[in-house]
Amino acid sequence: MEPAIVTPNKDGADGEKGLSLRWSARLSLTTRILVVNVLAIALLAGGLFYLNNYRDRLTEERLTQARMQLTIVADALSAADTQDKDRLVRQFSRHLGARLRLYAPDGTKIIDSFALAKPTYQFIDPESEPLRKDAARLLDQTIESIVFSAPIPNFSEPAKDMTDAWPELVKTRDASGAVSSVSLAPDRTPVIVAGKSLPDGTGSILLTSNARDITRIVRAERSSVLIVILFAITVSILLSLFLARTIVRPIRKLARAALRVRMGHSDEIAIPRMPGRRDEIGQLSRALSDMSAALRDRINATEAFAADVSHEIKNPLASLRSALEGLERVEDPDLQRQLLDVANDDVRRIDRLINDISDASRVDAELARAKFEPIDIGKMLEQLLTAREQRTSNQGVHIAFARPAKDVARVMGDGGRLARVFGNLLDNAVSFSPAGGLVEILATPDGDEIVIHVADEGPGVRPEQREEVFQRFHSDRPDGETFGKHSGLGLAIAKTIVEGHQGTIRILDRPGGQSGACFEIRLPKAAG
Repeated sequence: MEPAIVTPNKDGADGEKGLSLRWSARLSLTTRILVVNVLAIALLAGGLFYLNNYRDRLTEERLTQARMQLTIVADALSAADTQDKDRLVRQFSRHLGARLRLYAPDGTKIIDSFALAKPTYQFIDPESEPLRKDAARLLDQTIESIVFSAPIPNFSEPAKDMTDAWPELVKTRDASGAVSSVSLAPDRTPVIVAGKSLPDGTGSILLTSNARDITRIVRAERSSVLIVILFAITVSILLSLFLARTIVRPIRKLARAALRVRMGHSDEIAIPRMPGRRDEIGQLSRALSDMSAALRDRINATEAFAADVSHEIKNPLASLRSALEGLERVEDPDLQRQLLDVANDDVRRIDRLINDISDASRVDAELARAKFEPIDIGKMLEQLLTAREQRTSNQGVHIAFARPAKDVARVMGDGGRLARVFGNLLDNAVSFSPAGGLVEILATPDGDEIVIHVADEGPGVRPEQREEVFQRFHSDRPDGETFGKHSGLGLAIAKTIVEGHQGTIRILDRPGGQSGACFEIRLPKAAG
């Protein structure tokens, strides 16, 4: 039995809600693969956010360190004599790598470490640096824009170096501790600025330093991350192209082949089976190939069936037309009566033929929709034989049935269709049996199957014809039978129904060399 066809609904090919991706319907598979892989790399780029936070933490630690250092320096200067302050400022500046400035209470600068000794740092002019430094600064700015880093003001020396020119020193008037801030040098390296009032109230002190090492550390880490990201992007693109080649190209090949099958008329057009592939694409190709072959067989069978129907109906129609035309010319009542009998026989033959054709054409579809139930074959055959006796359908032929025990011969199936199979086999056996002959029926279990034998004492079926008798409109009737009494579809319908129940039907020789035919049907036994 062929599976029923499920029509997809608007929620998806399988009717599963939530799986529809309409937003990506316009994208090719290659584009989707690339997008997914690039998005994965974009997640890796999130490490840049971490590095930005890492830089902020380093800067904050330096600001805290500068406040602590400035507190120690302020305490030392407050406790020192006036003549020792220059020496302490020079020593602290050298050890801290910073610039120290001491301001009097009126705001004027009285001591500057850069005036006492060689400067401990010097701002670098970006114009004097190589191009790679410009690229590094541009990359810094780009990354900071991407991660929405808070803007940092640029550092500049005041035109008049006094206490009021430094916000950090201004804030210390209302604060007991040191105040610090960060700004950017011309080459975009951090400048740490810290200010504090002297404990003895004799002025204030300012510390400035160029923390270039923070920039070096962060740039080194960013470079490592970017190298990893670039490598991952390269590998991802190559893998995406590989996947596109191994997935998209075969699918396109299958689509083109399916299109040729749809538009072509040659049986030689086939879907490639791709036997070397064991993945889902291979399964799809083989499924499409099998589906195409089955569809082609179905089309060929339909065309052959239509041709057979046309041929079978044409014969009685020609006879009917000839009889009716003869009625117009014949005046002899006896001849007219004969022609009317012929016409009536032709009409009944056409009616019987149309009914059988209708059954044969519907059986596949009805089996696909049928709900199988447990069927006791013994009970079914017993009821069928009783009904035949009441209708006197056995035509003087004796039927012997060895009734199996209850529930011994149970199968899953459609009772009406199975009864049609056994009715057709009995009609066939009775029609070929001689007058007073015997038809034997036997139903027995055999492993996981139920075997039913219907044997008659007729002429039998030659081995070379045992497949042909199951073909539609096969005509091989017993001698003396009126032409057109049977449509030639009974055994074909029986085979279709049996195979729809996952069973088999065939013709065997009767045991012991007896004459006649033995039809054997095997059906799967019902579970339990």
